[in-house]
Amino acid sequence: MLNTQPNLARPDDFYEALIDMHRDLDDAQSQSVNAQLILLLANHVGEHEALMEAIRFARAGVVVPPANGSSMGAAGMLAA
Repeated sequence: MLNTQPNLARPDDFYEALIDMHRDLDDAQSQSVNAQLILLLANHVGEHEALMEAIRFARAGVVVPPANGSSMGAAGMLAA
């Protein structure tokens, strides 16, 4: 089961390191470093069901534009 409760010992330090990781990178490099970090952490977690749940949660947090081009606001979000 995916733990979605705050669980970082030093969240401010982690956030600062995450921002620093992107410093002086162009968009392509930034996307690449994000992908590498995701794959490293996914390998560390290892549990398939937890990873699938994480994918669903992450996807649900992104608003998907409606196919007909009209604005749906929060209704356009995917469910986890």
